[in-house]
Amino acid sequence: MEQNNNNHLAEPVARLIDEFNKLPGIGPKSAQRLTYHLVRMPAEQAQALAEAILSVKNRITSCSECQNITEHNPCSICSDVKRDHTRICVVEEPLDVLALERTHAYKGMYHVLHGVISPMNAIGPDDLKLRELVSRLKGGVVTELILAINPTLEGEATATYIQRLFAPLGIQLSRLARGLPAGSDLEYADLITLTRAIEGRQKI
Repeated sequence: MEQNNNNHLAEPVARLIDEFNKLPGIGPKSAQRLTYHLVRMPAEQAQALAEAILSVKNRITSCSECQNITEHNPCSICSDVKRDHTRICVVEEPLDVLALERTHAYKGMYHVLHGVISPMNAIGPDDLKLRELVSRLKGGVVTELILAINPTLEGEATATYIQRLFAPLGIQLSRLARGLPAGSDLEYADLITLTRAIEGRQKI
């Protein structure tokens, strides 16, 4: 963060640059561009943006079942009686649910881990939503667990951990077919690739 270069700026401008710089993928230059764009933005647009941010923080929560972000608990997917409640697709982040839903190829449930095991970032199994997943499997309704975790090193380590954790339960474990490029994220995959990955999932 270019804190020293912000000393000559008005305090509100410097503060906003610093806050933007904390966001993922936003470096010092991008933070400055966003800030000066907001300075030039009409007051009503800036107010609408501020209200949208506050609305997300005040009205969005985690679904008590799948851990996805939602305004209503349980979320619309978990409360849909037409969905297949015998299958749970395990994903890293809420954006992965959106990506898979766009394919219209999967009609089961989801479970969002909110991350992957990453020793480099001090993230272990207890930091993920795995206890909640264990609780969901105790009812005996779920017959298949689909691991739709991104094929990165951390993702592979997380998938392996889940395999070892749930294999003794006798639940069928499968993974998305290798139509997904190694090292890529679900949210950036095209619809055809995702659809084939779901339909061609493999038993573990």
